[in-house]
Amino acid sequence: MPPSIFLDFHLPNAATWFYFSLFLTVAVFFQFARPLSLRNLDLVMLFLLVPGFLLLQEAASVAESAKFATVEAKGAVLDRAAGKRLTGYIWLLSGSLVWFARALVDLGLVRRPALAPNLNPAGLSCLGLALFVGLAAVALRRNAGEPEPERVGTSTAPIERVKDTATAVVRQSDATAPPAAARFWAERGLSIMCHAMVVLALVLIGWRHFGDRAAGVGAATLYALVPYTAFNIGQLHHVWPTAFVVWAVYCYRRPALSGWLLGLAAGTSVFPAVLFPVWFAFYSGRGASRFALSFLTATAASVSVTALVLYIDGAAGQSLVSALHLSEWVPWRSANTESIWKGAHWAYRLPVFVVFVAFAISATFWPNPKKLSHLLAQSAALLIGVQFWHADRGGEYVLWYLPLLLLMVFRPNLSALEPPPVEPGSVLVRLAGAAWRRVRGAPPTESKPLAV
Repeated sequence: MPPSIFLDFHLPNAATWFYFSLFLTVAVFFQFARPLSLRNLDLVMLFLLVPGFLLLQEAASVAESAKFATVEAKGAVLDRAAGKRLTGYIWLLSGSLVWFARALVDLGLVRRPALAPNLNPAGLSCLGLALFVGLAAVALRRNAGEPEPERVGTSTAPIERVKDTATAVVRQSDATAPPAAARFWAERGLSIMCHAMVVLALVLIGWRHFGDRAAGVGAATLYALVPYTAFNIGQLHHVWPTAFVVWAVYCYRRPALSGWLLGLAAGTSVFPAVLFPVWFAFYSGRGASRFALSFLTATAASVSVTALVLYIDGAAGQSLVSALHLSEWVPWRSANTESIWKGAHWAYRLPVFVVFVAFAISATFWPNPKKLSHLLAQSAALLIGVQFWHADRGGEYVLWYLPLLLLMVFRPNLSALEPPPVEPGSVLVRLAGAAWRRVRGAPPTESKPLAV
């Protein structure tokens, strides 16, 4: 029995979504009274990478048509697909370079006038909720006979273990579900949950840290509106680490909690580890040791659990890099996965990695001290920089840094926001001291808030 026509909901194709989301973004957020403002330029630049995605999609379509071409024409069709693919990656990395420069420029921007969206917070909330529900409906729709969407990039072993666990839970709740269907529901459910956590974090950051509820709701609405979210709505490995990173930003006043969140992201997805030096410098003298201890503990715990599961599954004979699916992160190996580096000698990619490391080291020491605005801009720049040397679909992982870009675009003047001062000694030591004083009957000392 065919489903009801009222439930036959489909997103428009990639090009249509690009045009309509661009028009809607301009209508809702563009400041027509100040057409030359930086906010307007940022809004247009958010769509700068979309043509690269469209070129890659067209290249995949052309390559698929080669199956039906004659033997004489097949070579020409594949060459055409390869040319479009190369052009797409060049476009993506060129647009990434523009946003990398924009993030560096943001380090010197102090005055940020408040520019309200053209809709009030209630209207933005309604629009954002409708967009999110539509995206979730498309991600969770599974029609019989419909091919599964292509996975963009390789997922890491820890995330695969998370999906395996979620799949087992789904199969326990419905023993009749086929393994493929159970894995589909598990991955898509986790993806939608992570997207929801990103949206909630953006709203709370705007409300609590920016002091502007409209900015938080606007960032969350724009996250659901830009095409990158729709393109990879069901790709868990794109959004899983992002959710942890954005919540680490929200918890920036608690170094230990931020360290745990960032450590879990790094232990499951590798790339957030590049943020550690900048975040450690951000907490310098204000809880850096607690942040580092929490980060290292969370990273070691997540990697250890994954290694133990792999050992139980019989993967102990592999190297850790191969077992954890991390070969694309090694810059001194030739790239075999799809990217701009595929087929090129590793000696061409290694200098790009060296430049990235030099930038990461310099970002650790400058500016000093760091404010929240510096942390957002440098974190975004580092995650964008990863795209240039990452050997697996480098340039397509826009969701890794998109929420940070949106916070950078909507942020007010954050020069007063920095980690709170931390009293000497750990929380446990102070709690134990207070308990000992009560046992001895000593008068209690003046209570102060505990910094975590």
